[in-house]
Amino acid sequence: MCEIEKMPDSRTALVISAHAADFVWRCGGAIALHADKGYEVTVLCLSFGERGESAKLWKQPDMTLQKVKNVRRAEAEKAANALGVHDLVCLDLGDYPLELNRDDKNRVVDVIRKVQPGFMLSHSQYDPYNTDHMYTTQVALECRMIAQAWGHNPGQKVLSAPQLYLFEPHQTEQMGWKPDTFLDITPVWDRKRAALEAMEGQVHLWDYYTRVAQQRANHFKRNSGGQSGGRDCQFAEGFQSVFPRTVDEL
Repeated sequence: MCEIEKMPDSRTALVISAHAADFVWRCGGAIALHADKGYEVTVLCLSFGERGESAKLWKQPDMTLQKVKNVRRAEAEKAANALGVHDLVCLDLGDYPLELNRDDKNRVVDVIRKVQPGFMLSHSQYDPYNTDHMYTTQVALECRMIAQAWGHNPGQKVLSAPQLYLFEPHQTEQMGWKPDTFLDITPVWDRKRAALEAMEGQVHLWDYYTRVAQQRANHFKRNSGGQSGGRDCQFAEGFQSVFPRTVDEL
């Protein structure tokens, strides 16, 4: 039986990110906001994005794969600190393509069971521009299922049924991603922007994701009551829930 240390009873969340920067662009606001609310947010990065998402670094002379990984790890750690991440777990499984064997997936299951997340976040289920992304969500769904199985490593605390939210992909219109949840991240925007700027290998995305947050803020206002009574919002993030949500009031 695989023994792992259990986190204390607390409010927790888990982000499963294909590459080291994905959690910053796509749900950094959600991380910072929930950290402020007392959640212990764990970020699990399956790879550093060293091959496919580090073009600026590879253009430098005498660059090596390990040097790129080191830079990407340092960037991810700096961003995680800015967002208030409780634990940053980097599995270093490689990218382009990202592939997990059974032992790798069991490591993901171990993290899920250790964290016991109240909710999870990962990528869209379809992404023809970056198959690492949609593969990561396939892995997240599979490992969530295994973590719920009483017969997997009997004696461990099994997972309940956390919602899996899919954060916004880069080219939304091509991905079949349809947001049903908008989160106001205005109170923590300065921290998300600081995290964006920690990812120095992808400077071209800093302003892009600032504009995305401003557009989603418009959608937040529209869907919270519109001009007749909607709540003001300057920056927001959108998410798509995978499973039905059960609520006591709408």
